[in-house]
Amino acid sequence: MNTPTDLSSYIRVLKLASTPSWTEFTQVAKIAGVGILLVGFIGFVIFVFMSFVPGGP
Repeated sequence: MNTPTDLSSYIRVLKLASTPSWTEFTQVAKIAGVGILLVGFIGFVIFVFMSFVPGGP
C-alpha cells in the first residue's frame, strides 16, 4: 500500500465532489423514501402471509 499515492487520489476525489443542489437532494430523498416504504410493505405482506400459514408465529 503506497500511502502518498492513496492520499493524493483521495484528495483529488474530494476536490471533484460538490454538494448537490436542492432539487437533486429532494429527488434522491424521495427515491430513497419510496424504496424504504416498498421494502417495509413487502416485509409486511410476508408477515401477514406467514401468519395464516399453519405453524407461523
